[in-house]
Amino acid sequence: MTAVPSIRQRSYLRGPGRLLIAPAILLLVAASIAPLIVTIKFSLTDYRLLFPNSTGFVGLANFAHLLASPDFWPALINTLLLIAVVLVVSIAAGLALALLLDGPVLGRGALRLLVISPFFVMPPVSALLWKNLLMQPVSGLFAWLASLVGLPAFDWFSRAPLLSIALIVAWQWLPFAALILLTSLQSFSHELREAAQLDGAPPLAILRHLVLPHLARPIAIVVMIETIFLIGIFAEILVTTGGGAASTNLAFQVYAQAMLRYDVGAASAAGLIAVVFANILALFLVRAVGRSLEA
Repeated sequence: MTAVPSIRQRSYLRGPGRLLIAPAILLLVAASIAPLIVTIKFSLTDYRLLFPNSTGFVGLANFAHLLASPDFWPALINTLLLIAVVLVVSIAAGLALALLLDGPVLGRGALRLLVISPFFVMPPVSALLWKNLLMQPVSGLFAWLASLVGLPAFDWFSRAPLLSIALIVAWQWLPFAALILLTSLQSFSHELREAAQLDGAPPLAILRHLVLPHLARPIAIVVMIETIFLIGIFAEILVTTGGGAASTNLAFQVYAQAMLRYDVGAASAAGLIAVVFANILALFLVRAVGRSLEA
């Protein structure tokens, strides 16, 4: 019978292990803290790429100028709208695909492969495909489908740029939501579903009162993870619309300040505001997921 180590022995055994992982932890902390320190430094200075030698300390002037800018608040609203639309579309479509793949359907293996295919497409390539092959108002697939039913072509990126970008991003995140929900559906009690069917419950009632409560936790996790990543959407905006008041979000605002206006100070301030916004949003989401897991 193996003797159980005492508390002193266990802490002695943990000591060398902590020393061994200390260099990796220090390197990780340095790699994450150093860029933040540099960003804070630039945000407090008037640093412009066109005049790199004429920098000066300006305090919180970059933050005040950014918050008073007419471009900041529309970018913040666009960020929230983009996140909301992508979450609704990706979760709704992911739930439909998960329900389809969970049942007996012909070619289920091929369908599962098609569902995860957006994972293998890089965001800029995905944006180009949607822009030139699907949403092109003259020769795109959607324009051709509209012509079949006698409808005029719709110029997606001119008339609904934010919605167009949201659909592209939702397509990219569709496999993630579908796979998470499908995995949870496979643990759903089939006996419970059969009992509800024997009692005469319609499919919509089973979905509403049995399936959706069972999927509450995975949906909360999908919402949290997607939201954290959706704050930094950039490539799709750059490739499709190139910015503009109707489609610029916080991430593109940082790019515009640094690379289009050459104002590194203002870009650093915008980046810090985006980081604070992301942390506040993540805090609420983590608490929501925690309450869901405790329920």
